[in-house]
Amino acid sequence: MQEQDPMQETVKAGFRVLGLVQGIGFRWWAKRIASRLALGGTVRNCPDGSVEVKVEGTSDAVAEMEQALRSGPPGAHVRDVRRFDVHEELPTEFQILI
Repeated sequence: MQEQDPMQETVKAGFRVLGLVQGIGFRWWAKRIASRLALGGTVRNCPDGSVEVKVEGTSDAVAEMEQALRSGPPGAHVRDVRRFDVHEELPTEFQILI
């Protein structure tokens, strides 16, 4: 896990990941990355075939997560990542939602 810098602001962000991102272990991969970056939040498959990721942590960790989502795990073909604002409370431990 990445150690958080107490001087860095905590931020929240959401990402909609589009492309071939379901059925290839994307959610479990996202959980591993988020845990390594000490991010809280959630990941879930959406009915339209995209994956939604919501995270909370340092701005550096959130930026690193966004960069990772743009590549995805082996087998993924990420076409686009759309960032959106998140205002609700997120779990402190990253969770896969079913």
